[in-house]
Amino acid sequence: MTALPKPGGKKLGLVIDLDTCVGCHACAVSCKEWNAGGIAGPLTDERPYGKDPSGVWFNRVHSYDVAATADQPASTLHFPRSCLHCETPACVTVCPTGASYKRAEDGIVLVDEDKCIGCKLCSWACPYGARETSPVEGVMKKCTLCVDRIYNESIPEVSREPACVQACPTRARHFGDLGDPDSKVSKLVAERGGVPLMPELGYAPVNRYLPPRPRRAGPPGEAAAKPEAPGETVDPSQLNPLLRWLDRALSR
Repeated sequence: MTALPKPGGKKLGLVIDLDTCVGCHACAVSCKEWNAGGIAGPLTDERPYGKDPSGVWFNRVHSYDVAATADQPASTLHFPRSCLHCETPACVTVCPTGASYKRAEDGIVLVDEDKCIGCKLCSWACPYGARETSPVEGVMKKCTLCVDRIYNESIPEVSREPACVQACPTRARHFGDLGDPDSKVSKLVAERGGVPLMPELGYAPVNRYLPPRPRRAGPPGEAAAKPEAPGETVDPSQLNPLLRWLDRALSR
């Protein structure tokens, strides 16, 4: 079985804002586009135009209807899912060939396809469903945090982020060093109460999710907000929920 490296100080990962994710799947599509020709490529599709298409996707977005409660209106929650680059990943420790490994220098979990025998032990061990089997290549594939992009000095520095982060139209995805308490992503997690996914399992996922902010349900028949007079400032809390969301999105 594969051993884990000694824990390092740098922990690159994603922070995903569930409050501003609109479920547009731009992250999934941009990830597919970049990685199809990158370090993990090709990301092969089978029967893409048939009745039962299948393929390899590192990012997936699930949408859930959330029922109304006494103090919250009904809503739809969009939940992006990908590899969480755990500090103690089960997918690495079960690998019999060392194909799955965790980098000591930045904490990214990768797959060496030259060593992978396609046994699928890693996918069975991962409780987050983040491993993808490519039946065409006969190997396992997974999110790389666009490692061939974030360190690529031939592209502008502003573009050295994972493709999913660059493509998100509502800035619901953030990338950085979660091992540095002073980094922008760490401060964002602290400010918004970001949480790991299923921490009770003990794998210490690095990625964090920012919970949705509380919504205010207006009484039935509530009148629309009165347009402000020239020079008058409107309190954002007085706007209807959709306008409040738009106000937050445009203020970022």
